[in-house]
Amino acid sequence: MLIKDEKAMADRWGKRPSDRSVGELLQSGVIAMDKPSGPTSHQVTAWARDILNVKKIGHGGTLDPNVSGVLPLCLGNAVRLTDLVLSSDKEYICLMRLHKDRQDKKIRDVISNFIGKIYQFPPVRSAVKRQLRIRTIASIDIMDIKGRDVLFKVSCDAGTYIRTLCIDIGEALGCGANMVELRRTRSGAMGEEKAATLHDIKDSYVFWQQDGREEWLRSILMPIEVLVQPLPKLIVKASAVDAICHGADLNVQGIHMMDDEIRKNGLAALMTARGELIAIGKMAMSSPKIMAATQGKAVSVERVIMKAGTYPKMWKFSTDLDEVFFDEEAKKV
Repeated sequence: MLIKDEKAMADRWGKRPSDRSVGELLQSGVIAMDKPSGPTSHQVTAWARDILNVKKIGHGGTLDPNVSGVLPLCLGNAVRLTDLVLSSDKEYICLMRLHKDRQDKKIRDVISNFIGKIYQFPPVRSAVKRQLRIRTIASIDIMDIKGRDVLFKVSCDAGTYIRTLCIDIGEALGCGANMVELRRTRSGAMGEEKAATLHDIKDSYVFWQQDGREEWLRSILMPIEVLVQPLPKLIVKASAVDAICHGADLNVQGIHMMDDEIRKNGLAALMTARGELIAIGKMAMSSPKIMAATQGKAVSVERVIMKAGTYPKMWKFSTDLDEVFFDEEAKKV
């Protein structure tokens, strides 16, 4: 990371995400659920809500009832970041069936043409408007071909319809094709290797409630920070944290460190030195501009995640100048 201010005061407050209690993770955490084939995404989310006894829960990236795999569940305060899950890239394993016989070489050649940017119309039965959309297929790996059945793994943009992809591949082969089975193996940074079934969630919660054994449930619950892994990061000075929690934008003077390839107008995550998520904001400057500047607004804060008062107040607000002044000596421990 780029160091903006080497003399920033040491962070003596807050708590590392790994040090949070199970109760805190239930109030602001994430679960990668292994959704079974059969129930709707809404139904399994409701079951998880009742199992964990939480008031707020939401899922990111709906899976059709007959599709299994990774369904991210956002708990409590993490529900406010569900849109980040929806926009993250996905990975699927699909079983496609051709309607006529085709040579393996031709199948592989045609499928390779679908890597890159493609055009898609959403299916008739979809929750979005049916208009032509551009999506990017990062990779398609053919795992096996047996007769008319083709098993492949695809990595793609959010909002890519694999059922439609199978139909398009069938048309390109001149024989027709349809999707037989689909499983989502990854959503953003959450892969199936860490996904928990409903039975896992239920049993681990009971162990924690009845016997105080929290290891299993803790291994399932992830901190809210996992949702912002794809975003560039800015490490905020401890003296500026509470001001942001009260709605202030982040100025250049409040930055300790930052990623080196931040672009203007892009989203970024504002973090403490302990790795806690403070807020999500829109960049008003690029990283080179910030490094060269001595003052000015660096980030327009859009969503505050951290609760005000988590860090001490070390700022004063002037209504005349409409500025926030930071006083690193205002609080001493």
